[in-house]
Amino acid sequence: MTNTIELKSTITCPECGHSKEEEMPTNACQYFYDCENCKTVLKPKSGDCCVYCSYGTVACPPIQESGKSCCS
Repeated sequence: MTNTIELKSTITCPECGHSKEEEMPTNACQYFYDCENCKTVLKPKSGDCCVYCSYGTVACPPIQESGKSCCS
């Protein structure tokens, strides 16, 4: 059985609630994300490797693939 890696995640700003579907990078963690609505710069929550793991509907590709932190 092969796992399908999802490359799109809907990221939701915790400040204003704005949501947008984004394509996640497959070769790096995305540590910063600028909300296009309120201009807040999002950073991962403590213990998360990227903004998609903290605020997205889908974890980043390295986490999906391995189940472990991609940056540690």
